Amino acid sequence: MNVDKETIWLAIGFLGQALFSARFIVQWLKSEREKKSVFPIAFWYFSIAGGITLLAYAVYRKDPVFIMGQLSGLLIYFRNLYFVVYERRSEAHQS
Repeated sequence: MNVDKETIWLAIGFLGQALFSARFIVQWLKSEREKKSVFPIAFWYFSIAGGITLLAYAVYRKDPVFIMGQLSGLLIYFRNLYFVVYERRSEAHQS
């Protein structure tokens, strides 16, 4: 089977979009269970995984608008994940 480079990158782009979209499903299910709006830690992991994959795709496509959007989003996702981890560690030390 001979798959060309364009097809592989298209699959990577769709994978990134699927990962990025999965974060909303995770957040929606968790919020439904808790009957309030919450962001589970998985939301940030899916955001980062999707963001990195989409950034790779954007770099391959040489799209500066897409690259800047993904880079700025990734900074925010990593910062939010840091806050969640820091908060959990603080709570664990207080117990």
